[in-house]
Amino acid sequence: MPPVDASDNGFDMKDIDSRRMPILGYTVWPSGRLHLPESEDAAAVAAAKAAMAEQASWYEPDESPSDDTLVDIACEARASIIRDGDWIEFDHDDEGDPKWSYQALAFYVAIAPFVRSGTVHIEGEDGARWSYTYADGQVTQQGWNGWDGSVEPFGQYVDCG
Repeated sequence: MPPVDASDNGFDMKDIDSRRMPILGYTVWPSGRLHLPESEDAAAVAAAKAAMAEQASWYEPDESPSDDTLVDIACEARASIIRDGDWIEFDHDDEGDPKWSYQALAFYVAIAPFVRSGTVHIEGEDGARWSYTYADGQVTQQGWNGWDGSVEPFGQYVDCG
């Protein structure tokens, strides 16, 4: 599937405030904790890799090992993850250039079916704050995404499975 745009999957670009979308990137600092059982890690990774690959960005799924874990691919979501049993804890990624993108958003949406509960908070470089709350395999967004001004994750417009 090609990247999301106004002509695909019902996504309406008028919902995006283009005046707020930075041209050079938008630094983010995620934090939070999700209950995502370790037994679901491989399936969550597969879903996240597939969703990120659809976003026509820098991520190349064929270049990463087939035995990747969420900890291994967290950098693609502009995050750092530590696994603690059936929980994953998010922090910011100090390595590289943690800029937000549709690829990062695709990661957070794609893991939803595997998450039992929890919240990931995102703070943007301009102080904007939004979060993704997970329950029963679904994700909802609270607040305005500081990168594109959206009020909900576009996941309902992307085939993440």
